Amino acid sequence: MKFSRILGIGALTLSLAAGGAFAQDKAAKQAEINKATTASLIKFYAAKPELKDAVANAPGYAVFTTYGFSFIFGGAGGKGLVHDNKKNTNTYMEMASGSVGAQMGAAENDVLMIFKNVATMNEFINKGWTAGGGATAAAGAGGKTVGGGAGSNAMSNADSYTLTKTGLEAGIAIAGSKYWKDKDLN
Repeated sequence: MKFSRILGIGALTLSLAAGGAFAQDKAAKQAEINKATTASLIKFYAAKPELKDAVANAPGYAVFTTYGFSFIFGGAGGKGLVHDNKKNTNTYMEMASGSVGAQMGAAENDVLMIFKNVATMNEFINKGWTAGGGATAAAGAGGKTVGGGAGSNAMSNADSYTLTKTGLEAGIAIAGSKYWKDKDLN
């Protein structure tokens, strides 16, 4: 009887400790994404100062840091958040993309999306698909961007901007991306 009681108390203690560790881990991961978002916004504002007002006056915006590789076929993944300016809340998200075309490169990018209305922002949070195509020629090192891309995406009520942090990309491609809520961070 005593052994089962001790075992029960031990299991309860472990479960409470694990729950607390997860909460700290969750908060640390959220803080890391918040810090990366702030750093990315500072870079976007330095590259294009009018974006600061656009972000402040929009219903909301999204910022992602992505890592990708391409050679004819390409793929990328990353994490970020959508910030609702009215509610002052963040929805933490993940993303993955695939592309095909005359392309080659490997890069780390910051992506900024500025939503023109609440409906588009909410649709992005809940559905998260985008598709697009275009041409790019970009190189970056040490957080500095040299070049940029041109193209279109399927979100007509959002503007999208990309900064190449490190790496080199060049080519023409058709791409699709999926964004989804990070179930562990929300």
